[in-house]
Amino acid sequence: MTVDGILNIDKPWGKTSFSIVSMVKRLTGERRVGHAGTLDPAATGVLPVCLGQGTRIIQFLLDATKAYRAQIEFGVATDTYDATGSITSKGDPSGVSREQLLSALTSFTGEIQQTPPMYSAVKHGGKPLYELARSGIRVERKSRLTLVYHLELIDWQPPVATIEVECGKGTYIRS
Repeated sequence: MTVDGILNIDKPWGKTSFSIVSMVKRLTGERRVGHAGTLDPAATGVLPVCLGQGTRIIQFLLDATKAYRAQIEFGVATDTYDATGSITSKGDPSGVSREQLLSALTSFTGEIQQTPPMYSAVKHGGKPLYELARSGIRVERKSRLTLVYHLELIDWQPPVATIEVECGKGTYIRS
């Protein structure tokens, strides 16, 4: 028996998109299973998982607008550009005002060039960049054009800002 359709799965923190697909395959017995866009292991939220005939629309889902809510802690940088990485530097964020933050956010709206981080699922020579990064190998990455349709400051409790982002595929919501 085949299973056709789409499951919107609330991906928990720490799980990879691949592990969610593997779980769905195991639970349903369906061989044709794929997700509609990678979420980082540290990200939580809806991961559309397509099964059987539903896999035919993955490309349409990949091309659709995505929405994210993220927290940014100013004054801390990590090797992965997210909260899971090792701290590489610290600074004094006390000079960042709400007005400066709102002004900076406007520069990230519209068409922007973004370079995929080393800790990402983007492939280089057939291997995901995160595998190379974990082996201590850094490679040159080309910047890509991405679209940010809407970027809004939801909360500002210095040094942490909460933002909402509506964007196109391939956009990284990291520092």
